[in-house]
Amino acid sequence: MSKIKVGILFGGKSAEHEVSLQSAKNVIEAIDKEKYEIILIGVDKDGKWYLVNDDEFLSNMDDPSKIKLNKNKNLLAIIPGERKNQIINLNGYERIGDIDVIFPILHGPFGEDGTIQGLLKLSNIAYVGADVLGSAVGMDKDVMKRLLRDSFINIADFLSYNNKEEYNYELVKERLGMPVFIKPANLGSSVGISKAHTEEEFYKAMKLAFEFDNKVIVEEAIKGREIECSVLGNNNPICSLPGEILPATEFYSYESKYIDESGAALQIPAKLSDKEIEEIRACSIKTYKTLCCTGMARVDVFLKDNGEIIVNEINTIPGFTKISMYPKLWDISNIKYSDLIDKLIELAIERHKEEKKLKTSL
Repeated sequence: MSKIKVGILFGGKSAEHEVSLQSAKNVIEAIDKEKYEIILIGVDKDGKWYLVNDDEFLSNMDDPSKIKLNKNKNLLAIIPGERKNQIINLNGYERIGDIDVIFPILHGPFGEDGTIQGLLKLSNIAYVGADVLGSAVGMDKDVMKRLLRDSFINIADFLSYNNKEEYNYELVKERLGMPVFIKPANLGSSVGISKAHTEEEFYKAMKLAFEFDNKVIVEEAIKGREIECSVLGNNNPICSLPGEILPATEFYSYESKYIDESGAALQIPAKLSDKEIEEIRACSIKTYKTLCCTGMARVDVFLKDNGEIIVNEINTIPGFTKISMYPKLWDISNIKYSDLIDKLIELAIERHKEEKKLKTSL
C-alpha cells in the first residue's frame, strides 16, 4: 500500500511560535515513517510558508528558549478550490503533489483560531483537530466562557474588555475580589497572563495583556487543584485519565510549561477518587461537545475542596512537547504517542470524507 502523505504545518505568526516548533519536532520524531510520507511546512513569524527539510529545519532545537525556524528559498502557496495538488512550490512553480491530510501544529492566533482551518477547508484538504467553529470558539476565552455558562457548566466569574473600553480597579475588585487573573482573550500557553494582587499590579497586567490582544478577560482566582484531561474523537469522543499540575511558582506560567522542566510537577494520573475521576471526565466530554470540538482537545479544570468542578479552558491544539500533558495523559490511558498520531490522522480523514458527502448546491 502507498504511504499516506501528511503535511506537518508548524511555526506561525503568534506569540506561541516557539512552542509550535517544539511540538512539531516531537511529532516529526514520533510519527511512523513506514506508514506516512512527511511533508514539512514551516510558517515564519510573517506568515510565509516554506517547504523545509527534516534534517535542517530548526536551529537550537534542544533549547526551548532559542529554538528557531530555518527559512529557505522554497516558498509555498496554496490554491483554494482545487481538488488536487493544492500546494505549489513558488521556486519553479512545481506542484507538491496530493497531500492526504495536514497536521496543523500551530498554537494561538493564525493557527488555532479557525483561520488556518478555514483555509484548508476551502482548499479541500483534510486536517487534524477541531474545525473552523470549534477552533474559533475554543480560542476566544470570552466566547468560550459564555457558551459554557449558558450550558450550565461551572466557570470562574469574569469580566471582558476590549481595547477601547475603560476599566476600573475598584469595580473589578468589588465584582471579582482579589487576586485576579488577567489574560489576553485569544492566546494560550500562558502568554501575556498575569496574576494581580494590588491596584498597581492590575493596571500593569492589563497593559501587558493588551499588547497581545484587543480583548482581555479579568477572571476571579479559583482556589483548587489544577486538573487536565485529554479528549479525542469526532462524534463519540473519549477522555483520558486526568492528570494534575503542581506548579512550583504561583501559577502555571509559560516558562513552567515549555522551558523549565522543574517549573511544575505533573502528577499522572492525578490522585483522585473513582467518583472524582468519573465526574471530571464527564465534565470534559460535555465541555468538548458544548464547544463544538472534533479531533482533539485538552480540557483544564479546577477541583475545589468541596468537590465542585470549575472549567478553566479548552485547548484545541494542545502542546505536543516532551513535557506536554496531552500526549502524556494518553500514554497512561493506553494510547502511545505514535498510535495517538495515527488516530488523529484517521479522525481527520474520517471527518473530511463525511463533509464531502454533503451537498453544496441544489
